[in-house]
Amino acid sequence: MELTSKTQDEAVRESIAADCTQLIDQQVSAKTGLSGLALKATYGVVKGIGADYVPGAIKRLLPETCAALDPIWAEGLQKGDPVAHLSQNKERTADLILSATDTRIANSGGGLIKASYNKLRKSVKGDVTAAVPELAQILSKHAR
Repeated sequence: MELTSKTQDEAVRESIAADCTQLIDQQVSAKTGLSGLALKATYGVVKGIGADYVPGAIKRLLPETCAALDPIWAEGLQKGDPVAHLSQNKERTADLILSATDTRIANSGGGLIKASYNKLRKSVKGDVTAAVPELAQILSKHAR
């Protein structure tokens, strides 16, 4: 409940969305090879919808994502360091994030975003897992 309650504030959600957008931009730009080209192309299409689409999508996903992460965050608080706990449990954390996103996408009407997500879903788990330590830092910064 910790993360969920902290993200009720609009300014906090805005800040988290901005920081997460920057993290995603960095991760996508660092990708190489054919899979990197495909990811960059798809991300470019999504960003082409509008400059505020990615931060807006993050803000819309925050309630479900924070609710999914609350139990593992609480475990980390009990152990004294939620950032370290999420980072040490990157796979589990990534699964929780993707589960929240999967549910949101499944309940969406369809269209370009749903098709793009479904095309890349299987390949993004490694990227989400790799981003967990930075994401945990972002959440910690804003959950104080």
